[in-house]
Amino acid sequence: MRKLLFALPALFLLASCGGSSNNTATTSEQAAAEQKGETYTIDTATTVVDWKGTHKGGLAPRWGKIKVTSGTISVEKDSVNGGEFVVNMSSLQVDPASVTEEGKKAADLEGHLKSADFFDVEKAPTAKFVITKVAPYVATAEASLIADPNYLISGNLTLKDKTLNVTFPAKVQVTPTSVTASAKFVIDRSAWGINYKTEGSPENWMISKDVEIGLTLNAKK
Repeated sequence: MRKLLFALPALFLLASCGGSSNNTATTSEQAAAEQKGETYTIDTATTVVDWKGTHKGGLAPRWGKIKVTSGTISVEKDSVNGGEFVVNMSSLQVDPASVTEEGKKAADLEGHLKSADFFDVEKAPTAKFVITKVAPYVATAEASLIADPNYLISGNLTLKDKTLNVTFPAKVQVTPTSVTASAKFVIDRSAWGINYKTEGSPENWMISKDVEIGLTLNAKK
């Protein structure tokens, strides 16, 4: 089995999180990578985007999933070189197991995350990730959130009406008929203008800026 790497993302992603040293590198929007070689189509039935956020100090974590609606990955000489995918923000789900406080409901949180306070799904129903660079992963002093990464992926992540470039480790396997990939990284939601409950100085924040995004991706020729 030939190993390669691709990853999210996220996400695309989502919701309410914090502020940590694990945040992925974020820069301005970059030119998309040229997609060369063979095209693999993302299997939207088995590709999953996970998200996790917390309140201040890591309390009351919330988590859930979002669906990928379309996408492709390009492979040349057993190596991923480009790709993109679209995320349906209206499909954002909150796992009921993450909402344990009396009187609180997962459905209410889902509605709030889809509102203008967070992702404003009515005006921005989709998010998008476009690969801009794929490079071999080189271990650093900071541990990767994904086990045994083999590539470093950079891509433009569009959330709401803003696009920024993010870079994170990922693990990929390429076969003659499929590509599988996994990644996990943290973004600062405020970089995309999602500032709810992070006004003023950090001691006054009620919800963390950090959002952890996880991706399990499957694509077929």
